[in-house]
Amino acid sequence: MHRKTRELLELDRKHVWHPFTQMQDYENMYHVPIVGAEGIKLFDAYGNYYYDTISSWWCKVLGHNVKEIQRAMIKQMRKYEHVMFAGLTHEPGIRLASKLIEITHPGLQHVFYSDNGSTSVEVALKIAVQYWTNKGIEGKNRFICLENGYHGDTLGAMSVSGTSQFFDPYKALLFDAFRSPSPYCYRCMYHESAGYCDYECLVPLRDMLEKAHERIAAVVLEPLVQAAGGMIVYPVEYLDRLMKIVRQYDVLVIFDEIATGFGRTGKLFAYEYLDDSPDILCVSKALTNGTLPLAATIVTDEIYFAFYDDYLKGKTFFHGHTFTANPIACAAALKTIELIEKKNLVKKFSKKRMVIEKYMGRLENFEFFGDIRSIGTIVAFELVKNKKTKERFEKAKRISWQICRSSLRYNIILRPLGDVLYFNFPLSVKISELGEIFGIFERYASEEITTICGNGDGL
Repeated sequence: MHRKTRELLELDRKHVWHPFTQMQDYENMYHVPIVGAEGIKLFDAYGNYYYDTISSWWCKVLGHNVKEIQRAMIKQMRKYEHVMFAGLTHEPGIRLASKLIEITHPGLQHVFYSDNGSTSVEVALKIAVQYWTNKGIEGKNRFICLENGYHGDTLGAMSVSGTSQFFDPYKALLFDAFRSPSPYCYRCMYHESAGYCDYECLVPLRDMLEKAHERIAAVVLEPLVQAAGGMIVYPVEYLDRLMKIVRQYDVLVIFDEIATGFGRTGKLFAYEYLDDSPDILCVSKALTNGTLPLAATIVTDEIYFAFYDDYLKGKTFFHGHTFTANPIACAAALKTIELIEKKNLVKKFSKKRMVIEKYMGRLENFEFFGDIRSIGTIVAFELVKNKKTKERFEKAKRISWQICRSSLRYNIILRPLGDVLYFNFPLSVKISELGEIFGIFERYASEEITTICGNGDGL
């Protein structure tokens, strides 16, 4: 190892606290030092390359080092890098808002900017509660969410996420929410088969609304894919029925499309599979292709004008962030959307789906892949100890941790969700790259994953 690289990594180990990481695990090893990126590949300081099969936590929808986006950012940077967005405005923020309105449902008409996925959800929750207050309806300040859902790590977002070990230390800080069963077809609590049930998991939701709709401000969920909950892909019919149930009551619908937006489900937005649309839409991650933090919470006229009144009536939405609508981030977002549209990437990905489905078929018979589920750019493999009984692995074996580390030897970066391995490819991935990645993964599954799962002693 080069001396400067070692010195840098020693500083990293000494001073940097990495996210979702037990730092003691790195007491005798280093994080991988990335020094370059191109397309779907990352390059480290040792001369190795890795396929970034998870799009760097799902935001690199166009891959790394996109020159057109970089040029747009530099052009904006030469004009001005940042200005306050209260009392002032700027062209990139205006044009991006207009573009978001253009590409989303006609019912969504107003954009409120923030700086990441969690904050876009916080904005949505606060808007939903104040909306009812502004309309003179008191007491509608509770939410319904789904088990296994995940909406971020800020307090409000955690409060409406599913139960998770991540949140246990903070339970005393969270507000109560109603939780409806997850549409987790592989582990259906009613022991039904996907596509052959009557969606009994929606009965508790209906009961909650029937009994408590006067206290419920909104239902908040991730449409079609519960991402951080384990890439749980669920049927369109479930979502369609859910919307029909909710619409019978005076309750808002918030769609968290932070992970599903911009082509991840095979359409630009997951709600496009429905006839209905949400009252509030949250987007982030792929919005800037991961170049800079930016998020948007998009609402209907009905919601916006509930806040539009004489100042002394106290209906103003008192919320903001220092970096709201950062002009460079907005320029990056505009170029990202332009490239997705100009290159017709969402539609063209359907051809790549054929490659994905072919390899999914080849991997179905692996002993420890209990379930393989997929939609759009996403493929997930749920690891089980016993395929017949769906028995999970013991937590102490740390199966996913072992796999996460060993995948590097096969030039693939994985970041499992529990015992769920997954790919989340950029729309721009080449068919030849998909073939190479799946070929490597098939060999990796045979040689390494099978060993790790078989005895838990793979490392």
